[in-house]
Amino acid sequence: MTTVPLPYRVTAVSAETADCVSFEVTPVGRALPDFSPGRFAMLYVFGVGEVPISVSAIRDRHRLVHTVRAIGAVTDGLCRLGPGDTMGLRGPYGIGWDLDRAAGSDILVIAGGIGLAPLRPVVHHVLDHPGRYGRLHVLIGARTPQDLLYREELEHWRRAPARVEVTVDRPGPGWRGDVGTVTTLLARAEPRPDRTTALVCGPEVMIRHTARALLTRGLPEHRVQVSLERNMRCGTGHCGHCQLGPLLLCRDGPVTGYDRARPLLAVREL
Repeated sequence: MTTVPLPYRVTAVSAETADCVSFEVTPVGRALPDFSPGRFAMLYVFGVGEVPISVSAIRDRHRLVHTVRAIGAVTDGLCRLGPGDTMGLRGPYGIGWDLDRAAGSDILVIAGGIGLAPLRPVVHHVLDHPGRYGRLHVLIGARTPQDLLYREELEHWRRAPARVEVTVDRPGPGWRGDVGTVTTLLARAEPRPDRTTALVCGPEVMIRHTARALLTRGLPEHRVQVSLERNMRCGTGHCGHCQLGPLLLCRDGPVTGYDRARPLLAVREL
């Protein structure tokens, strides 16, 4: 981990949706330490500022991919970068998905909106290690069909094979898929409570409802991992902006077990 931004060059850019961009970066000189699924970097736009963004693909230690939604000055600046431009990265920070603990179990990935980005490396990892895990189910919820990330890659996952189900809140012309919340897809996944690890990322309200639905289906809390979000500023656990009760999410998260997160999410003031 480094607390000083290192220069990285943008080598490829792809527009995912109208307001989301994925870009691949490689180090100009020294590389950051290795990332793992679920951990994040502080991305720095020179002269503008920095924001925390989870890695959305790990090509190798020298090629990282981040998916960014333009929602503010820094993310707007990131989304305007093109191949050849330079940005700053520091990290890796936080605790990622515990895939070692999940070994031997079925993997149930549940994503809402841009929450699919931090879960994408999980899918890559599981597909790259077919003998280490059981069945792979990916359940995705998006606002509209146009807001769905990685649409072409989803077809590759289905052929890999993984079972991929998608639902949207508001269907558009020509949409023939499911409409509704992502929890409506759980019946198709048929999670086996004694041998399924569920990984959940998305808006906090989606995480709450999804985790409760999983518990209703018999999954114990310790088999549900969630990625939480608060306003991160430093990435090192010093500024306190990302505090959630006793947790500093940039240091103690963003990924944690639901057995740890549930009592904290139940407190309205947090």
